[in-house]
Amino acid sequence: MGAFVAEVALRWSDMDAFGHVNHARTITLLEEARAELLFTEAERQGLLGMAEGMVVARVVIDYHSPLVYTSKSLQVQMSVRELKAASFIVDYTAYAQEAVATAETLMVPYDLQAGRPRRMTEEERDFLAEWQLDGESGRA
Repeated sequence: MGAFVAEVALRWSDMDAFGHVNHARTITLLEEARAELLFTEAERQGLLGMAEGMVVARVVIDYHSPLVYTSKSLQVQMSVRELKAASFIVDYTAYAQEAVATAETLMVPYDLQAGRPRRMTEEERDFLAEWQLDGESGRA
């Protein structure tokens, strides 16, 4: 299918003393975008389980230019890769007027009641496969 796009509002309070969005706040903005995909869009498609337990096992972020506050939203394009039985990677490109950051998170489905990672359901894998780039999924 391609990338999922989320619009995330910047807040004045996201800025730090150096006049750009703080690193921790950037991670939170990516988290808000990811929630749009894994929780809101998944629920819209009838898939409720992802909101019941999903944890970040690793996060990597590369900054390309400073992100400064503006009244416009940050556009975050996301895709899925390395879709495995019990993990997957979400790739991000965050745009203000240009690409300001790229990132990836290794996500692991988690059983909150049992307190341990779990395997993805077939429905979860199918949903995530929708957001793989064509080269990753092998589709034309």
